[in-house]
Amino acid sequence: MYFTPSGFPILRNKKLVYLDSAATSLKPQSVIDAINDYYSHYSANVFRGLYDISEKATLKYEETREKVAQFINAKSSSEIVFTSGTTESINLVAYAWGRLTVGEGDEIVTTVMEHHSNFVVWQALARENGGVLKVLDVDEQGKLKIKNEKGKTTYKNSKLLLQNVITKKTKLLAITHVSNVLGTINPIKEIVVEVKRLNPKCLVLVDGAQAVPHMKVDMQDLGCDYYAFSGHKMLGPTGIGVLWGRKELLNSMVPFQFGGSMIAKVSLTETTFKETPMKFEAGTPHVAGVIGLGAAVDYLQNIGMEVIRQHEIELTTYVLEKLSGLNHLTIYGSKDISIRGGVLSFNVFDKSGNLVHPHDVAEILRRENICVRVGHHCAMPLHERLGIPGSVRASLYLYNTNEDINRLVKSVQNVQKIFS
Repeated sequence: MYFTPSGFPILRNKKLVYLDSAATSLKPQSVIDAINDYYSHYSANVFRGLYDISEKATLKYEETREKVAQFINAKSSSEIVFTSGTTESINLVAYAWGRLTVGEGDEIVTTVMEHHSNFVVWQALARENGGVLKVLDVDEQGKLKIKNEKGKTTYKNSKLLLQNVITKKTKLLAITHVSNVLGTINPIKEIVVEVKRLNPKCLVLVDGAQAVPHMKVDMQDLGCDYYAFSGHKMLGPTGIGVLWGRKELLNSMVPFQFGGSMIAKVSLTETTFKETPMKFEAGTPHVAGVIGLGAAVDYLQNIGMEVIRQHEIELTTYVLEKLSGLNHLTIYGSKDISIRGGVLSFNVFDKSGNLVHPHDVAEILRRENICVRVGHHCAMPLHERLGIPGSVRASLYLYNTNEDINRLVKSVQNVQKIFS
């Protein structure tokens, strides 16, 4: 147990079982206190005031940038751009880099397991600029398809995954680190190495929204070019996110938005912009959100990401064992816990093999104060690939326990009784 109920105010309701952390995480008291402290004692704009509370706000804001850089092992805090979340981070790259780089016949590669935020944006860019969108498939276990020389499926050899997909025309591979539906942990480091071998000029963007909250990520180790994630999935507030990018890439990109804060000089005929990362942070920033994100990073660091990952491995092993023991239930994704995060999507069927609609499952679980997500989870292409109209998703985090799993399983059994 890595927390006390008093540490997460919403969990003081003993009856609540929160299994929707892939959508948004709960907030510990320390994060709430940090935000309240800003609004109560030094609520001022940053970078613009020479008075005490503005200078304190600016200090806290930039302290968080440094904390985030250390948290993901970036080379410099100047590689950390604050955005509204993963979605804006990916769109920033698409607009500030993609629209000036991807042209007629150029290729963008993504996967069928992507969240819409890392799929639709590239689909739109390819259509608008005359590019070609290629989509990597998954196998029946929810792993990216990798073929060895004998045609057998393997997961460790990323070379043959990409050698027929990445070409000299490929400008970008956009890939998720952890699937928000299948829980699949993609071997990003190995994939990046092979992409760079096949085409050294091809960039790799990683959607890390489901990875950063749950495991240690290291920008120097992964070797990718861009990495995006959200604060609200890692115990922080909504409306704040991060784009990490290699400094030389960020420096070469044009601003995404125009306004205050990102200006070095404006005349009637010409404007120059501040250096990275400020040139991408136009307007009044989400100061409270950044400060809350800093408190969330502190909370996670104090526990240790290795400890959090081990806790989720144990929980995921337990829930897989319990749900796999039920008849008329299908779990999607690999059973290999070493390549699976704490995301579990499943469907319930009646004795005749008919699907129990995920919304009906969720309604019965709701009556037991169990919070899960149902639908496509912003991953329609993947659900179409799996041949299902939707699924029930239970997603775990550091505050979940075996008792939460037991209550989930008991409620699913109740669903089966009702629909039998």
